[in-house]
Amino acid sequence: MSRFDHVYVLNVMSDDHPGIVAAVTAAVEALGGNIDSCSQTVLGGYFTLIMIVSFPEPVEPEGLCERVCRAESSGEPYQVLARPALRKGSYHGQDPSDRFVITAFGEDQPGIVRRFSEYLAGKDINIVDLYGDIRGEEFVLIGQVEVPTRYDIRMLQADLEQMGAELGFTAKLQHENVFVATNQLRLTRPSG
Repeated sequence: MSRFDHVYVLNVMSDDHPGIVAAVTAAVEALGGNIDSCSQTVLGGYFTLIMIVSFPEPVEPEGLCERVCRAESSGEPYQVLARPALRKGSYHGQDPSDRFVITAFGEDQPGIVRRFSEYLAGKDINIVDLYGDIRGEEFVLIGQVEVPTRYDIRMLQADLEQMGAELGFTAKLQHENVFVATNQLRLTRPSG
């Protein structure tokens, strides 16, 4: 839920360097805004940030973009896009859904992301978050997805494993609670 009534999506891209998040958030705050949620990553030397920001009064998206662009002081101006947020805030299909994590890894080749995403789209499974990266000769794909509860998860797992095998990939579909529990980092106390 947003702190204020006037909600916008703000997207920023730039060559990566320290201080971008600080500059963007200062620009939003200077306009009286609040950051309701955000996601940021760096890929191939490019910084990307998407935020949901809210304001007590309406803000012109162009003015918000201009203010954020002016916040850059150390190089090329940011590329900024702002627009009013959707009322729902995210996609929700007609059926109830549950969150799962799909993981796949194997030898890099063209078409991996397309094959997995086409399969998911064909089942009306929404991708909420997606990460893919080449590690040496291997491509790793991790996605958080919303699976309609009408599906038999074992059948989806079997389909994904079969498709993965056709690509020479290991593929898994796990409920997000199981994924978190089995992949949680265990911190140990230093000896001494």
